[in-house]
Amino acid sequence: MSDLIKRSFSLAGHRTSVALEPEFWDALREIARSRTVSLAGLVASVDAVRDGVTPLASSLRVLALHDALSRARDSDPA
Repeated sequence: MSDLIKRSFSLAGHRTSVALEPEFWDALREIARSRTVSLAGLVASVDAVRDGVTPLASSLRVLALHDALSRARDSDPA
């Protein structure tokens, strides 16, 4: 994997930065595109429902993983 890429967002009225691997940013952009929301909107929606204990970066990685697993199940002909 590559170095982390940091992006800044305004969430619930405050600025925050999230550092993720480029592959995760690619996956999250695809999820946002499929949901017809901006990347910032997707990040804000994840932030709004997380438990407050789990780091935002971890929550975003888990979303990307769940989406990838769901796509894999949907494409499995068995």
